[in-house]
Amino acid sequence: MPKKPSLTEFEQLSGLRKALADQKAAEEERRREAALALAQIEAEKNLFRNLVGEVKPIAAQGRIELELPKPAPLPLQRWSDEEQVMKASLSDEMDVERLLDTDDQLSYRRDGIPPETVRKLRRGKWVIQSQLDLHGLRVDEAREAVADYIRTCVRHDVRCVRIVHGKGLGSAGKESVLRDKARRWLVQKEEVLAFCQATPKDGGAGALLVLLRSQ
Repeated sequence: MPKKPSLTEFEQLSGLRKALADQKAAEEERRREAALALAQIEAEKNLFRNLVGEVKPIAAQGRIELELPKPAPLPLQRWSDEEQVMKASLSDEMDVERLLDTDDQLSYRRDGIPPETVRKLRRGKWVIQSQLDLHGLRVDEAREAVADYIRTCVRHDVRCVRIVHGKGLGSAGKESVLRDKARRWLVQKEEVLAFCQATPKDGGAGALLVLLRSQ
């Protein structure tokens, strides 16, 4: 029987939904404030026109008309970027065991992707076009690096990449801390179609081959 989602997973999803809802509400509030500010400026202009009444322009006398300073632009792009960052937040604790294929390398393929895709990826059907090395990074740094890297690759239509998480030989316990976390992060990225452990010549148990969707 498929594994039921744990209470912790529900709590994490609930937390993410609440964070996204709060972010959206904050953005809507900022937009309302901006609209009110613009309406206030327009109202003040109309009030001045009504008080002054009809006027006649002064005959041109060679004066230079200075442009009025433009109001500071609203940071709409920054607000949008912040919302996208929130949506792209990756969980370190997501249970991915039920999402991985039960082969000896715990490969992954998104729903609708045929098993043959993973076999072709493992056999080198797609040429590795880029690589991200996570050696020396803390978990939070590695998480951000993976998210940024995936977005950049898709933007430039890079389809097949290698993510090196290391084998953990130099860490306490001789286990890679980033190996399992990298798998958790990747299954949460919609851009990732499939991944599998790299072949020995491409890094073996210390790296993943990842297939990304086309731009």
